[in-house]
Amino acid sequence: MKKILTLALLAGAVWAAEGYKIISKIKIGGEASWDYVAMDSVNRRVYVSHGTSVEVVDPDAGKVVGTIGQLHGVHGIAIAADLNKGFITNRTSKSVTIFDLKTLAKLGEPAAGENPDAVCYESKTKRVFAINHNGADATAIDAKTGEVIKTFPTGKAGEFCQSDGAGKLYVNLEDSSELLEIDAAKMEVTRKMSVAPAEHPSGLAIDVKNKKLFSVGDNKMMAVVDIPSFKVIATPAIGSGPDAAGFDSTLGLAFSSNGEGNVTIVKLVNGKYDAVDTVTTEARARTMTVDEKLHRIYLLTADYPPAAAGQKGRPAATPDSFHILVVGK
Repeated sequence: MKKILTLALLAGAVWAAEGYKIISKIKIGGEASWDYVAMDSVNRRVYVSHGTSVEVVDPDAGKVVGTIGQLHGVHGIAIAADLNKGFITNRTSKSVTIFDLKTLAKLGEPAAGENPDAVCYESKTKRVFAINHNGADATAIDAKTGEVIKTFPTGKAGEFCQSDGAGKLYVNLEDSSELLEIDAAKMEVTRKMSVAPAEHPSGLAIDVKNKKLFSVGDNKMMAVVDIPSFKVIATPAIGSGPDAAGFDSTLGLAFSSNGEGNVTIVKLVNGKYDAVDTVTTEARARTMTVDEKLHRIYLLTADYPPAAAGQKGRPAATPDSFHILVVGK
């Protein structure tokens, strides 16, 4: 009995909680309509998609400090700090809005494809890639000039993307449960793989140093992919309704934000990737970005009243309750 108890205590020490919890909220207000959220670590700004605008938030002061308005169904936001530019995908106008990071002034709006969704900046080639969710392709844009270079086939239902900073881009294909590798210089797909047994992946995060990808599926499973071999090497359990994934390179933690109202934390322990903690958040807080300086997670959500008896679908959000949920230690 003593030996069993000792083993149980040791196991508890290995799987100890990471210490994350809700530490604050930052009010945005207005309509409860959102998608991606992006962190600019260099300039200490969080960019929040908000329907027809992007709200610019100072996470350290905990307040909105600017707005980029007159947009057209915002999806994704990418930051090119080295060029002092940001890029926003517009669903209804099939375009990418380019803006100045300091002044927030619009610098251009090149055309993209059908329903441009995720957008990623690839720093080696200085190119921006809009992933056209309904167009089964991606549009490459010269980040310096704003000129469209090429639109090339990728496959249907492209979701989140990640860059390795060395000329490669990775994209989840939601419908086919696949992961793509794109050569940014050639502007073409170079590798494709299945993320099975994970299904219909949305969120994607990257560990550049250790060459791993973290793809979250809607069947409560994260696919950990080894980039060199392009194979799934682990499938830790996550919560239901995930959308985004994140990674803190200093702490070695991968995150899945789940619509059921929590964040799953995945970690490499004794050579195995596994879920080591679940942090309670709020219902529908399923999109997020990671602040690696303060080791915080910023999630978007709003307040929702309890569903009435017999009510179908989710209730409308409480007016003016849209906010950032700040999770940290």
